[in-house]
Amino acid sequence: MDSILIPKGLKRCSLIQFVAWLGFVSMFLGAGGIGALLVFGLGLNQTGLNDYFGFGLWITLDLAIIALGAGAFFTGFLTYILKIKELKAIINFAVVIGFICYSGAIVILGLDVGQPLRAWFGYWHPNIHSMLTEVMFCITCYLTVLMIEYLPLLLENRKLDEIPLFHNFSHSLHEIMMVFAGVGTFLSFFHQGSLGGMYGVLFARPFLYRPHFFIWPTSFFLFILSAIASGPAFTVLITSLTQLVTGKKLVKRSVFTLMAKISGIMLSIYITFKIIDTWYWAKHILPDMGLTLADVYAPPYSMSLLFAELIVCGVLPAILLLIPKVRENDFLLYPALLLNILGIIINRFVFTVQGLAIPVMPFDSWQIYLPSWQEWVTTIAVIAYGAIVVSLSFRYMPIFPQEKELN
Repeated sequence: MDSILIPKGLKRCSLIQFVAWLGFVSMFLGAGGIGALLVFGLGLNQTGLNDYFGFGLWITLDLAIIALGAGAFFTGFLTYILKIKELKAIINFAVVIGFICYSGAIVILGLDVGQPLRAWFGYWHPNIHSMLTEVMFCITCYLTVLMIEYLPLLLENRKLDEIPLFHNFSHSLHEIMMVFAGVGTFLSFFHQGSLGGMYGVLFARPFLYRPHFFIWPTSFFLFILSAIASGPAFTVLITSLTQLVTGKKLVKRSVFTLMAKISGIMLSIYITFKIIDTWYWAKHILPDMGLTLADVYAPPYSMSLLFAELIVCGVLPAILLLIPKVRENDFLLYPALLLNILGIIINRFVFTVQGLAIPVMPFDSWQIYLPSWQEWVTTIAVIAYGAIVVSLSFRYMPIFPQEKELN
């Protein structure tokens, strides 16, 4: 039965090996389930969150995977709107990755809310003055868009495609995919920006506060730029990891080179504006509030984080990815892409955790946040969930149009 579900003309590992792999990954999923039950049953006292840290590991992960999942909307924009045909070889997998990232983010938010049964309150009683309201609507709407984009891949399964209704419906969805790409770009633009803008308007948090450009703080635009800089890099790395695990060539090397070039260009633009923003913040915003740069950096949140984010994981990979010979050399390309991704993760950590650790009142002191094991296992469970979705999608859906040609 399993063999007739595998796309025609493609080879996959034996069912025994596949089930063993799923069983191994499911152990992490099960551990995360135990942690989630404890949080749902006993409350957020099972976490390292407190009155200082309303945000922690979960929101850091949430913001990071939403940024990395931007590869879906940005690749879709480049493929369907700008008509870059070479990216059709990877757009399907970008959609899969985006679906995993956004659905995983929703699961994490359900945990962090503490009372997920009341999550619908935000839709029925929205705070129209909150950026988080716009984020909530855009994220859930874009997840719906990703589900629609994922649906034709599911319906192209070998057996499902034999059903005329499914075959015709899938074909019709492909015909109008440009519409969903446009809608996804619109929704992603605003929720990526508002996630950063939410921090930028916090005047009482000098580390986070940013000046306004038009009606938005500069962090609004920086979050958008960082997402479209890291999204393509993440897509390339996950695709390469899939090739390594499966032992198959799935995408032509030229596609990786093109994606890396796009990532390098966008990262260069982002890191330039990020450095300017950081300089202005250090020279004007902090002094105007009676602070210095040293006041907002202290162990373990030391100045090394700023250096790592801007230089090691910003300027360095931006330069490397702009050099053609680097993009053609796997030994240099993948570390550069990884540094790009790490830089965005550090950025989200700094805004989420370090910004809350800094004392803002005279009687406050520097605070340290340590995630509980429940937070760690649920975080790892989201990664395991992603591995399972990728495994099932790769095995039973024709995701890579170049796979037959390359193997």
